[in-house]
Amino acid sequence: MDTPQTFITHLIELRDRLLRAAIVWILVFVCLFPFAKDLYALLAEPLLSKLPAGGQMIATEVVTPFFVPIKVAMMTALLISLPYILYQVWAFIAPGLYGHEKKIILPLVVASVLLFALGMSFAYFLVFPVVFGFIVGVAPEGVAVMTDINKYLDFVMTLFLAFGITFEVPIVVVALAKMGMVEVSQFKEGRPYVIVGAFVIAAVVTPPDVVSQIMLAVPLWLLYEAGIIVAGWVVKKAAPEAEAADEYKPLSLEEMDAEFDRIEEEQGKSGP
Repeated sequence: MDTPQTFITHLIELRDRLLRAAIVWILVFVCLFPFAKDLYALLAEPLLSKLPAGGQMIATEVVTPFFVPIKVAMMTALLISLPYILYQVWAFIAPGLYGHEKKIILPLVVASVLLFALGMSFAYFLVFPVVFGFIVGVAPEGVAVMTDINKYLDFVMTLFLAFGITFEVPIVVVALAKMGMVEVSQFKEGRPYVIVGAFVIAAVVTPPDVVSQIMLAVPLWLLYEAGIIVAGWVVKKAAPEAEAADEYKPLSLEEMDAEFDRIEEEQGKSGP
């Protein structure tokens, strides 16, 4: 009877925590709703700043001018409320984790959020100006560059995700090394394949200009190298702890029986 009750209790707790996370997201969105147009203007600034004088963006559908800024406000609200959402997830799973698992997972989650935000910032402040400057610069004479606001949103979200995920590479490397799934030496041996793969991914994700491809491929490679360095340090630090834990490893039943037999034999030899 305890198991079904425990399962239902966990489901109720999960429902409550998801509900709290959704409420916070909605509240933040409601607060940002009056500024939806300003948020989209901020998002569109990298392109608008590269357009010729008088250049502007267009809306090809009737409801697009309303829904696109709303989408931006919702995504911004999600990013702002993400720390609270992750806290709810952590509070749900933390009681079922061992102490050493908490020490691993919590820093990785915090670092992954910070790195994802750093990747988005890198794309917005450094990559977007280069990409849009290239696009406007290669437009033929007499062609006005006026993209649809919904298409623009899809494009920048793709780049945000690409660079955000790229900046997660050190987390993946460290996690795999910490769990013992991949040796640090294997990461070093796979370096040439990672470099080639980085440029292939950059060629697929970014626009067809060399500069933006390099701006994705080079950070991906450097972050991979940073992950190897951190993983090597983490593995070396964990080795003495594992050895110390092995010293105090509890005896198995067979070892305990053998130890009891040895003690009885010594007592029998010593006699009364």
